[in-house]
Amino acid sequence: MKSPAFGASCLALSLLLTSEAFAPTTPRRLRPDLSLFSAAPATTDVECLVIGGGISGSTLAHNLNRAGVDLLLTETRDYLGGNVKSRKQDGFVWEEGPNSFATQPSIVRISHELGIEDQLVFADESLPPWVNHNGKLHPLPKGKGGKGPKGQLELVFGSNGVLKFGLLGELLSIPGTIRAGIGAFLGHAKAPEGKEETIREWVTRTLGEEVFLRCIDPFVSGVYAGDPQTLSMKAALGKIARIENYAYDIEWNKFGAIFYGGLARQVELTKERKADPPDPSWVEFEYGNPGSYKEGLATLPNAISEGLGQPVGVTELVEGSKVRLQWKIKSLETVEGGGYVATFETPEGVRTVNAKSVVSTAPAHALAEVIRPVLPKASEILEADRAARNQKGIYHPPVYAVTVAYPKSAFRDVELANSFGPLRDLPGFGMLNPRSEGVRTLGTLWSSSLFPGRAPPDYNLLLNYIGGSRDVGIAELTESEVVSEVDKGCRTTLLKPDAPPPKLLGAKLWPTAIPQYEIGHLDLMERLEKEEKTAPGLWICGNYRSGVAFPDCVTFGYEHAKVVKEFLTKLK
Repeated sequence: MKSPAFGASCLALSLLLTSEAFAPTTPRRLRPDLSLFSAAPATTDVECLVIGGGISGSTLAHNLNRAGVDLLLTETRDYLGGNVKSRKQDGFVWEEGPNSFATQPSIVRISHELGIEDQLVFADESLPPWVNHNGKLHPLPKGKGGKGPKGQLELVFGSNGVLKFGLLGELLSIPGTIRAGIGAFLGHAKAPEGKEETIREWVTRTLGEEVFLRCIDPFVSGVYAGDPQTLSMKAALGKIARIENYAYDIEWNKFGAIFYGGLARQVELTKERKADPPDPSWVEFEYGNPGSYKEGLATLPNAISEGLGQPVGVTELVEGSKVRLQWKIKSLETVEGGGYVATFETPEGVRTVNAKSVVSTAPAHALAEVIRPVLPKASEILEADRAARNQKGIYHPPVYAVTVAYPKSAFRDVELANSFGPLRDLPGFGMLNPRSEGVRTLGTLWSSSLFPGRAPPDYNLLLNYIGGSRDVGIAELTESEVVSEVDKGCRTTLLKPDAPPPKLLGAKLWPTAIPQYEIGHLDLMERLEKEEKTAPGLWICGNYRSGVAFPDCVTFGYEHAKVVKEFLTKLK
């Protein structure tokens, strides 16, 4: 039988499946008076220049603006939000990048500040993630939404709890269950001295090979689109890895049984949340519950754009706007006496920005040459040789996000395990495919089951992720070939043999999608942090440093704004 800690670990991983998918969707959009359009001055002076308007950069700009900092946010594309793209058509609402977020205070806070908290939607907490094994769907353990001790009891003893999963579930064999139980309740071998473990090595050592292959491997594919044989456990799944430290810190737990470490961390987490409770004026939420907005995740960057004076859907410069779209940085240099000057290629020609401080949230692969004059060693770090896959720099594999819809009548007439009801209702977060199953699709999110208003009542909406670091050839296929692979994957477990072809809503290729936190990543980030200290007021940031999940990026924007504000205050 697997432990509650293991179940919680699985749940934490599933909620990270977010884990990163731009059309204007915010209902507050206003078309500006064309007389307000103006040409950008040849040179602009600001206190802080933020380069990169993804979720990290746009939320940072929002927080700096609230703190009274004179800032400018530049973005190469013609919208804010990075890989967050929401679409709406014919009664369907779908995402072209990440599908949802694991709710954290930072997201609720910024939604409250922007006046969009009434747009927040949250999933049914009892909906489990499902794993495809041998052509059958198996639910992973999850509680029923109970709070505190009640929730923990549900996770262990509930109708879809870990006890039933271990004793009656069919995902793990009896030997696999016994091996997981030993690691959870009795102990496991200690980590090799001085060795940075991959995800596969860590999970296999603590809970066994079968747990890795059938439970953790598909989650890693979903969160990172990565290879668990090259991803660093401490870098990519540090919160899970630290459970082992909590386990060994318990004096009597000599062999580091993971279950007790999980309980210790849960107790500590409960105390932390009680010591720093959410603002009572915020909308109520549950930590980690999957969430989104009524018209998609792009609601957030769209609202930020409006708040910074740039109407959504307008690329031209609007008077008073603190956003510059379609600005591509060409160079960054230091200024004698302090500060920086950045040169941009823009639709209006070359423009320069003088800034007392600069924060770059641009992708690592697009940054090395730009920062070389100001941080030569940082540039070398971002282009360093990586032994994990015999290449240079931080790897960003290609990923396709393919959204399709099928009539509910096309789904198989089967009842799902643990009284979850008929398959056609898709009662869950989604379906994950272990690489051993031979299905090319990494995971299929059941979008129409997660949030209201995602599809007409007679359709099910499915967001499929396909590609990643173990299937880079996906980028070479035509769109129709990719859709065919997705359809084939859906038919292995979800659809009747005579199901009609899918209704294709969107197929978006992200050539350089999620940064891979591979072996050696933490060392690179430590070297980068050390190098940053040689250039006061310059920070090289992004999801390759602060985390790839949507909440990680939002939290970064809040926390790093305080760092920048403190630096600027000291200059005065």
